[in-house]
Amino acid sequence: MMRECCGKVPGHTRLFWPGGIVLVLALWISPALLHPQCLDFKPPFRPLRELEFCIMYKDFGCCDYQRDQELMAKYYRVMNRFDYNGYASCAGFVQELLCQECSPYAAHLFDAEDPNTPVRSIPGLCPDFCTQFYHKCNATIPHLSDDPHILEVKDNPRQLCRYLELDDTDYCYPHILSNSQLSQNLGRVQYDTDGCLQLCLEEVANGLRNPLAMVHANDGTHRFFVAEQVGLVWAYLPDRSKLEKPFLNISKSVLTSSWEGDERGFLGLTFHPKHKLNGKLYVYYSIEVGFDERIRISEFRVSAHDMNTVDHRSERVILEIDEPASNHNGGQLLFADDGYLYIFTGDGGMAGDPFGKFGNAQNKSALLGKVLRIDVDNNDRGPLYRIPPDNPFVHERGARPEVYAYGVRNMWRCSVDRGDPHSKEGKGRIFCGDVGQNKFEEVDIIEKGRNYGWRAKEGFSCYDKKLCRNSSLDDVLPIYAYPHKQGKSVTGGYVYRGCEYPNLNSMYIFGDFMSGRLMSLREDRHSGQWRYNEVCMGMGLTCAFPGLINNYHQYIISFAEDEAGELYFMSTGIPSATSATGVVYKVVDPSRRAPPRQCHYEPLPVRVKSNLIKFVPQETPIGIEPSNKKDPEATPTESYDWLQELIDQLGEVGLDPTAPLPTTTTTRQPRTTRRKPRRKKGKARSEGDGLDGAVRLAGEQEGRTDQGRVEVYINGEWGTVCDDLWTMSNAAVVCRQLGYRHALKAAKNSEFGEGKHMPILLDDVQCEGTEATLLDCRHAGVGKHNCAHYEDAGVICAQHAHTGSAHV
Repeated sequence: MMRECCGKVPGHTRLFWPGGIVLVLALWISPALLHPQCLDFKPPFRPLRELEFCIMYKDFGCCDYQRDQELMAKYYRVMNRFDYNGYASCAGFVQELLCQECSPYAAHLFDAEDPNTPVRSIPGLCPDFCTQFYHKCNATIPHLSDDPHILEVKDNPRQLCRYLELDDTDYCYPHILSNSQLSQNLGRVQYDTDGCLQLCLEEVANGLRNPLAMVHANDGTHRFFVAEQVGLVWAYLPDRSKLEKPFLNISKSVLTSSWEGDERGFLGLTFHPKHKLNGKLYVYYSIEVGFDERIRISEFRVSAHDMNTVDHRSERVILEIDEPASNHNGGQLLFADDGYLYIFTGDGGMAGDPFGKFGNAQNKSALLGKVLRIDVDNNDRGPLYRIPPDNPFVHERGARPEVYAYGVRNMWRCSVDRGDPHSKEGKGRIFCGDVGQNKFEEVDIIEKGRNYGWRAKEGFSCYDKKLCRNSSLDDVLPIYAYPHKQGKSVTGGYVYRGCEYPNLNSMYIFGDFMSGRLMSLREDRHSGQWRYNEVCMGMGLTCAFPGLINNYHQYIISFAEDEAGELYFMSTGIPSATSATGVVYKVVDPSRRAPPRQCHYEPLPVRVKSNLIKFVPQETPIGIEPSNKKDPEATPTESYDWLQELIDQLGEVGLDPTAPLPTTTTTRQPRTTRRKPRRKKGKARSEGDGLDGAVRLAGEQEGRTDQGRVEVYINGEWGTVCDDLWTMSNAAVVCRQLGYRHALKAAKNSEFGEGKHMPILLDDVQCEGTEATLLDCRHAGVGKHNCAHYEDAGVICAQHAHTGSAHV
């Protein structure tokens, strides 16, 4: 059974109730959990060319050389306005402020990670630094910012520094520089406390029926082609729009069914390395001939009139192999660096490879349970394929000359390593996941003439003890094997060699169909051993980048590379050839990206004759409250006892109070697959029902119930809360009263507009966070205040917590 993702988060405060006394404590989140992010809502990077101005971020940050030069030009425009004394006093301050745009945490310093607030023109400053800056260099402020409010309060150091202050003081400048938790592993792939790599995903395609292959034509167009088990292949353009007409449709010939787990169907697809010249591609699928089942490898050509459609009349059957059972059909096709076509067949099915004396896999006269290698070049005349002269068993009596390697059970998804982009180390290696019998799953590197052990061995373990003891077995061991408590059906992946995420280079990423686990291996160059790490979806704000998600459907069917070498995988919610729940995901490292423009490419134009279906993402992140949607779970008719629910949740054995709430299932959820949050009943807002202390949210966020200006009902009238000391504890009281479990932000300075049409009823509010209403908190007195509407307070609430925010 699959496990809950990613374990506990460090820095969380547990709640205990000794002696029956309830202690309600504020839940603190470690600041190290806030993820690096640039102003363009992307991860930081290592500049290609060393910076000359913001040299403090020359190794890692959010500015390339071009942006560094632009900031330098702005710096001189500002400083040229001052004499020598002004220059001597303020040059350092101005450079520091401008260069925070290059900080790896620029989005947090400038409040850019919150799409509901405008990006700051001056980064968030720590109070002591702000005071020092003001007294020395306040004359530079009008030249650094055109923010109307900054210009309004620029002559009042107290108000200015409060305005420039961040809600989370751990991230103000320059304190952020001394936070060792933030800088310790900056730019590296993030791990959780269990050593699980935290990655994110980007949805690429959806609505597919068991998508089991995604390939490209290597023709410069950067199209990708996704095959469904039923026998349809769809063409997608680089912008992810799908051609309405299928690229290939052999669904009438393909043998499959709607049964969940049926292994028959369209199983493999690959393009000829010279496809751009010869238009050839190869497919692997199940067929029925009379009462017999077979696997068929066929060659097709693309239509001479439409590069996005196969000429179905061009099919030539290259090879057919009888299948004694309906499972273990293999299905991988690929061209390796030698230009030959590799075919990966299963052992014929049933259990334990019971065919013949030693099974199909150990029988070199059978084509089942093998890696086959054939030459399909120059086959327009003469034989459909030839045997490469260096195939290992060409001269062995009784052996099939097509056999390249043997002793495999049912290799499901293999790939060719492109090699390191610079050194080419690893180039040409063939990685495969070989599905096990009942104890172990394994990952192998395919070598010519080698025996991979089945049915003598399963993983590193003996399966057939008599065969296993045979001294002539001479089998090659897997690079990694894992037991069935971890997963029951390996899905082979790829060694990442793309450009966009340098940290992932040389990492072999694969998965398990049944458990839904994503896993990784990385070779230790000194020992030759492969180091294992599980892959988890990023927690908290790790994946809070536009367009990214942190969950996927459980059944991982296949992996893929696009033409640029970026990594993808396909999974589905229902493993049936007729269920349109399949999705293609792109793997994203949120901790580091390549420098801007380094990975740029120009796809060759594609002449399209079919209608295009625009891609519309359907997936959403979990554990991250959407900022532009109403909370669909709030109901205006029922309230809930938030404190009792919190006690109930934390009373469960081992429950982390800051982890996602459990679902109604009694089993643990997979580490990486989607989880449905527990539904919560609560008031969306409290309208004027005549009760003093009632609150509502209003302002510029029309139609929103979870954020806005705080308006309070006292003595028969509605008014605002005007407070430049507004805190998260105050926000917690408001959000909980409205039926939300979490306060995500205490908004100040009329962020949601000024309530000029109503009186100011409360000022100097100071709450502990557990009060029933704001009236129960300390305050200056109803109607007593020394502020104006430009300080009207607001809140952002949510049913689910953002990691890094205060918890109610």
